[in-house]
Amino acid sequence: MAETTSPVKFEAPMETEQELIISGKESLENYIQKGSDAGTFDASLPPLEIPIIDFGLLTSPSSSSQELEKLRSALCSWGCFQAINHGVEPALLNKVREATKQFFALPLAEKKKYYQEDGNFEGYGNDKMQTLHWSHLLYLTVHPEDKRQLKFWPENPEYFRETLDEFSKQSEVINQILLKAFARSLNMEENCLLDMFGEQALMLARFNWYPPCPRPDLVLGVFPHTDGSGLTVLLPDKEVGRLQFLKDNQWYSVPVIPEAFVVNVGDQLEIISNGIFKSPVHRVVTNSERERISLAMFYCPNQEKEIEPANWLVNESRPRLYKTVKNYNRLYLEQHKLGKRPIEAALL
Repeated sequence: MAETTSPVKFEAPMETEQELIISGKESLENYIQKGSDAGTFDASLPPLEIPIIDFGLLTSPSSSSQELEKLRSALCSWGCFQAINHGVEPALLNKVREATKQFFALPLAEKKKYYQEDGNFEGYGNDKMQTLHWSHLLYLTVHPEDKRQLKFWPENPEYFRETLDEFSKQSEVINQILLKAFARSLNMEENCLLDMFGEQALMLARFNWYPPCPRPDLVLGVFPHTDGSGLTVLLPDKEVGRLQFLKDNQWYSVPVIPEAFVVNVGDQLEIISNGIFKSPVHRVVTNSERERISLAMFYCPNQEKEIEPANWLVNESRPRLYKTVKNYNRLYLEQHKLGKRPIEAALL
C-alpha cells in the first residue's frame, strides 16, 4: 500500500509581506502590475451609473414588471447592479463586517492556524499569482453544509462561525430570489435556473482585507478579472470604496451605499444565458491611508452538473456561443493562473 502524506502547510512568517515592504525589508516588485494592465490606477474615476434594484419592488406583484425590465437592462449592459431592501438586517451586516475586521486584525501567529494547505484553495492566505494582490483573504465553503472544512473556520472572534452560518443562510435566500428574477427576465420558467444550479449548488465565502498600500499608483488590491461563479453577491466596506468595473474600455468606480449588496454575473451564468448576461471585468484599487474589507459570496452550479447555453436561448438569430463544460471552477482556476480570461476557453 502506498504511503500517505499529510497535506503540506505554508510556513507563516512573523510579519506579513506587506509589513516587510512598508518597513523597507522587502521589495514591492512582486506586487507591481505589468503588461496590458500596467500603469496608474486612479481611484478617483467617474462613479458607476449602474441601476439600483429594489428587492421590495422586484417581488411586488404591482411593480415587479418595471423592476424586472430594469434588472434585465443591468444584466445585459453592465452585468452588475446594487441591491437594496434585500431583507438582511443592518445589524447582521455590521456583525459580519466586525467579525471580518477582528479576524484580520489578529496576530499572524493566530491566523496561521487557518493557513491554506498546498493544493487547497480554502483557508487564509493570498491569491497565488505571478503578480501578487495587495490583499489577504479567507476562503471558505459554506454550502453544501457537508462540504464545509471547519478546520479553516476561525474560532476567534468566538462569534465568527455562528455569524457566517447565519449570513450564509440568508445569502441562500437572496440567491434564490435573484435566480428566479433572472429567469423571469429571460422569459424562462421561474425555477429554471435554480434547477440548473441543482440542490447541491456550491456557495463559497471569500473574506477580503486590503491594508493601506505605499504605492497605490502601481499596485492593485485585486487585478482585473471576471468571476468564475454563476453569480456573486458582495458585501462591500461600509465606508471605503475601491471596487471598479470595466465598460467600453473605461473603468468606473462603484459608489458606496452602506447597506446595499453589489451583485454581478459570473462566467457560468454568462454561459447559461448564451452571452445575453455579461460577466463583467472588475478590479480593486488600493489606497495609502485606510484599510478596506469586503465579503464576496460566490454561488455556483453543482460541480457534477454540466453547464451549457439553455436550449431556448439558442436560435438562428442567436447561435450557440459556448461549449458544454463540467466543473467550470477547475477550468477557471487553471486559466486564471495563466493570466487568461477563463471564459474564452469555453467559447466554441
